[in-house]
Amino acid sequence: MTEHDAPPTTSSEPRDEPRWAPGSHVLWRYKENAGAGFHICRPVTVVQDTQELLAVWMAPGTECVKPVIADGTPVHREPLATRYTKPRALSRDRWFGTGVLKLARPAEPWSVWLFWEPGWQFKNWYVNLEEPRVRWTGGIDSEDHFLDISVRPDGTWQWHDEDEFAQAQRAGLMGEGKARDVRAAGQAAIDVIRSWGPPFSDNWQHWRPDPDWAIPPLPDDWDRTPAHVTS
Repeated sequence: MTEHDAPPTTSSEPRDEPRWAPGSHVLWRYKENAGAGFHICRPVTVVQDTQELLAVWMAPGTECVKPVIADGTPVHREPLATRYTKPRALSRDRWFGTGVLKLARPAEPWSVWLFWEPGWQFKNWYVNLEEPRVRWTGGIDSEDHFLDISVRPDGTWQWHDEDEFAQAQRAGLMGEGKARDVRAAGQAAIDVIRSWGPPFSDNWQHWRPDPDWAIPPLPDDWDRTPAHVTS
């Protein structure tokens, strides 16, 4: 694999839906957990889009939308007891630190993110448990499920944000049945980690972005409600 190439796909099936070409700019959005709108939007560059995998790159310095407490307090700094009950607002901000490579396999209720330290020292994979993504012409939409899993370079793993997962249930953002489904999805992801299946086995940690790629802009109508075209 050359520096800017994605791992090859092995699919021989015909494409049955529109695909984004490498280098295309799309939006990766998350819906509110209690509401009809969107509260997270990240412009990304498409690395690979096939029937097996969508891979996108979020570059350092990308302008994003994120939720904050109405008084401007970052959500992660709000005490857990009131984190999901205080009024919120939306804020535009730049993605700090190194970029993130996001990998999503169709219908899986999680995506896998890759993080690096400065100098492209691989840091870890991060399994973000979420609603299976729904595609539309300008990007994909999902809903975050609070609970996450990190995976170190040596393959060891650990749960993350179990306190937020529990508090979201207490705050009424997730019912018991949904919480069981999310925990089961996490266990399924752990099975993939333990067997070292895709995408962990696909050497994405050695991938690098094309240096000629521009940072995609955040459009003014980032929160438009489109007709979804496929899942």
